[in-house]
Amino acid sequence: MKILFVTSNRLGDAVLSTGLLDHLIRTYPDARITVVCGPVAEGVFARMPNRDRTIVLRKRRGSRHWLKLWAATLPHLWDLVVDIRGSALSWLVPTRRRAVFRRTGGAKIAEIGAILNLSPPPLPVIWTSWADGLRVAEMLGDGPLIALAPTANWLPKVWPPERFAAFFHRMAGPDMRAVVLGGPGDAERAMAAPLLAALPDAIDLVGRLSLPEVAACLERATLFIGNDSGLMHLAAAAGTPTVGLFGPTDAATYGPAGRRAVAVVADSMAAISVDEAVAAARALLDQPPTAAASSASVAGTSRRVVSS
Repeated sequence: MKILFVTSNRLGDAVLSTGLLDHLIRTYPDARITVVCGPVAEGVFARMPNRDRTIVLRKRRGSRHWLKLWAATLPHLWDLVVDIRGSALSWLVPTRRRAVFRRTGGAKIAEIGAILNLSPPPLPVIWTSWADGLRVAEMLGDGPLIALAPTANWLPKVWPPERFAAFFHRMAGPDMRAVVLGGPGDAERAMAAPLLAALPDAIDLVGRLSLPEVAACLERATLFIGNDSGLMHLAAAAGTPTVGLFGPTDAATYGPAGRRAVAVVADSMAAISVDEAVAAARALLDQPPTAAASSASVAGTSRRVVSS
């Protein structure tokens, strides 16, 4: 069986689509799957079982990237095309069956599940290798970790770095260390710099890991806190207790989806206090994992804590 899976250019949406892919892999264990995604999201699928190939969609003027993609997919007769972008491509390639995204409102994870009529929707997953875990273990050493992700693709989505530092000091137990994560590039490193300066003993992994290695790192963490970003979604998918911070963006739609995840919501990032973030994290850690998994599966998204 040959499946064409068209997913997002954006990291967060691509991570949210992994639950649907995992469902397809379990339903059709002999299928060969071709994934279409943007360059930022490519690493999400690098270790995916049943992956035949990844076609990276790199934008060109005049939408010529779609013509190149169409040419690459046209020669095949697909058994199933799944398109979470709702693009015209899914209607232009030969296939025995197609399942195409339609906007219905509500949580993004529920909209993705609805493509295959799955309710509750399957939660996102991560795929890593033994080598990813080994490299990360060499960098992290032993002991418990709190993962901090202080970056985002838009400045109003960024929680003040001094509050990340205060959060760590409030939550850190004996021998607990901070690991600071971020994407590649000068902008991400500049955004993370104030937090790294405030926590000089933190492990600096900003821009230093592949996405599968980031996922392996997050699996090791006792707790994750971060702005609304792709890393937040990756942490929730890894099963790490995840606190996502939301100001100007829509937590009801894009809150972290995972077995143990919570969104702290306010009108602005400045309105989220350290006390509120700490309370949300402690409540999350106190919740039994089995109960958290059940709650997330029924809701199809995370719990929400609304800041006053």
